[in-house]
Amino acid sequence: MADSDISVEQTELKADNAIPNQVTIAYFILVHRFPEQFKRLFKALYHPENHYLIHLDKKTGIDIYEDIEDFLTDFPNTYILESENVVWGGYSMVQAELNGMKYLLQLNVEWDFFINLSGQDYPLKSQKIIREYLTKNKGNNFIKIANQVTVRPETMNRIENYFVESDNGFSGIPVERAYLKDVIPYIGGQWMILTRESCEFICNSGEARKFEDYYLNTLIADESFFQTVLMNTSFDGKLINDDKRAIIWIPDGDIKLRPKTFTEDDIEFILEGDNLFARKFDDYIDNNIIDNMKISFDIPLNNTAKT
Repeated sequence: MADSDISVEQTELKADNAIPNQVTIAYFILVHRFPEQFKRLFKALYHPENHYLIHLDKKTGIDIYEDIEDFLTDFPNTYILESENVVWGGYSMVQAELNGMKYLLQLNVEWDFFINLSGQDYPLKSQKIIREYLTKNKGNNFIKIANQVTVRPETMNRIENYFVESDNGFSGIPVERAYLKDVIPYIGGQWMILTRESCEFICNSGEARKFEDYYLNTLIADESFFQTVLMNTSFDGKLINDDKRAIIWIPDGDIKLRPKTFTEDDIEFILEGDNLFARKFDDYIDNNIIDNMKISFDIPLNNTAKT
């Protein structure tokens, strides 16, 4: 798949006023703290025709685990995934995502889109509008993609060195190594909206195996693994270079950026784009901003996607 396939030219998509068969969504939500904030997120996301898989990090205390488990009993179509010990920057984040995809695919249920979120995200639109938008964009995959060599060369050390993940971080000294032969590395971000067919390809085609083996010993693999697989295999689905997230990235040390925690000062930025979700939020820093965002909850999005 060439770079031209993810150009940012506007493409008119078919937009019927009536939507006879709305798509269903499989949400995968990663949680490790702030249970009350998660509950508010979940209630904003919930629709009985969707499916919800929750991953509670192994480092989450038993009190939080049991609290969320009890909370979810009131909602059909909810599931808790066996916990992975997720380490920042480690392949364990990719493994948790793959485990989530496989779990949802193995359920005896129909769904059309996979959406991953963290417990500190929040939707910018109602489920009605999100499902309408995705119905009109059926077959499209939304994920940030860029050629890592040309656009983000400062991150090449993440994949050209051999890293060993431990329970709490990384051990040893990274060792330089050659990258995968005849593969162009891509990078973007962790967040994505993928079709069921794309998830099936990643999990079942077998073409992702060599990438799993290699990226197991890379740094911050969750920002590049899925992009690199989809762009270097026989995958022929449509990729939209947009993750539909409102995020402000700020520097955090020499090797990465991190999402700014939103406050009311950021409300204009959050609402100005055609995004479906925003991150990140922390009620201990600003517990009013989410209520102020709700003015746009039922305003439809532009039904034109960038391709």
